[in-house]
Amino acid sequence: MTTPMLSTSIADLMPLLPEVVLVAGAFALLILDLFVPANRRVVTHALALLLLAGVLGMLLAGCGGHGTVFNGMFVRDTLADVAKVAVLLVSGLSLVYAWPYLRERNLYPGEVPVLVLFATAGMMVMISAGSLVMVYLGLELLALCSYALVALNRDDGLSTEAAMKYIVLGSIASGLLLYGMSLVYGATGTLNLGGIRTLAEAITAGGGDNRVLLLTGVVFMVAGVAFKFGAAPFHMWLPDVYQGAPTPITLFISSAPKLAAFGMAFRLFEDGVGPLSAQWEPLLAGLAAVSLVLGNLIAIAQSNLKRMLAYSTISHVGFLFLGLAGGGKEGYAAALFYAISYALMSAAAFGAIVVLSRQGFEADKIDDFKGLNARNPWQAGLVLCVMASLAGVPPFLGFWSKLAVLRAALNGSYLWLAILAVVCAVIGAFYYLRVIKVMYFDEPVGEARAPREGRALPLVFGANALGLLVLGIFWNPIMAWCQAAFA
Repeated sequence: MTTPMLSTSIADLMPLLPEVVLVAGAFALLILDLFVPANRRVVTHALALLLLAGVLGMLLAGCGGHGTVFNGMFVRDTLADVAKVAVLLVSGLSLVYAWPYLRERNLYPGEVPVLVLFATAGMMVMISAGSLVMVYLGLELLALCSYALVALNRDDGLSTEAAMKYIVLGSIASGLLLYGMSLVYGATGTLNLGGIRTLAEAITAGGGDNRVLLLTGVVFMVAGVAFKFGAAPFHMWLPDVYQGAPTPITLFISSAPKLAAFGMAFRLFEDGVGPLSAQWEPLLAGLAAVSLVLGNLIAIAQSNLKRMLAYSTISHVGFLFLGLAGGGKEGYAAALFYAISYALMSAAAFGAIVVLSRQGFEADKIDDFKGLNARNPWQAGLVLCVMASLAGVPPFLGFWSKLAVLRAALNGSYLWLAILAVVCAVIGAFYYLRVIKVMYFDEPVGEARAPREGRALPLVFGANALGLLVLGIFWNPIMAWCQAAFA
């Protein structure tokens, strides 16, 4: 008996078109960089930005359409388009911030934009994964590029240490996730997430050894996803990596990958083991509670702004998990809205450090912002917008995203978790307000530094920071877009 061959035409691959264009462009830039002199690297950088803008335009125009590719291994739907648009936007923003910072410090090899492009491709694959194989493929493509980016400054001991910790702990996280996937495959006999969901329903109803194997696999997958998010108690890599990496690289790995991690979590837990939600939702709720408490309490004690933002990231992951734990269409839409909002806020927060830093001055300590209002009231006002949004002060974007996930937690019968989140939000406001306090009420320290040459970077940061206020006022279209992803 012969097995029919699976035939695939060009038309069948059209939903994959944005990823194909991005990867092909990245390879082209990698080859082009061999012929571009070191003093002309801006050409490679500009072409990378144009490529991201082109792929973004393709997604917004609906090029390729929705559908599945490779027998359901790759899924393009409204959720994928929404998350990918946000990933491309934040990745492009990261490259804009990176150019002046890395150029000033002679840290700009041509591989930087190429690595960012491949990492972005990995994130897009994670978001569209319809199979366990695609989940792991996208995850490792993102991880390997991120490891190389963190180790960019090879002459700095702190950066090298951060890269080593990232590689070791990231490998452990990947191992946990892969082990969990193998157990799920062993219980169901399929790698397709849709097939896993169908078989999980039967296994849940029937019980037996396969149910124990499936539940064990789910626990390991939750642990692996928590590692990738940086949720407590799987957060040990995050503060050191954020502090040790060059600031624009920290900006990149703190923002866009959170969107990809959300996509991965939704594909694995809802599309894959959705029938076991009664088991994995309490696990996410517990991780949310631990992340909220530890992240906010430890952030208070930090004097380094990058470490403070790292611990605040842990608390924000806790808020994001409120939506995932709440479940349902509203919960997932709220979690996606929070992931998009946090990506923009994180980019602006680390962008403030990039804009204020100079060669020999990193501006990564809270004391470096003392008296900023006396020296530059405009930049102080922009930083105030960023910190207020992160703290969840109305009418900034951060307030509405927190409100959305709190509502989702209440709808998911997690009243205790919603109360804890409100208390932790009040605690978290303290360390954000401390940055505002030193800018407006402390005296400047040291000599005034010359303003940064060029207007492009301050304009981008201004648009990023003020965008948090504008999007906070007009947040409904974004939320409606996120809800449409789960309609």
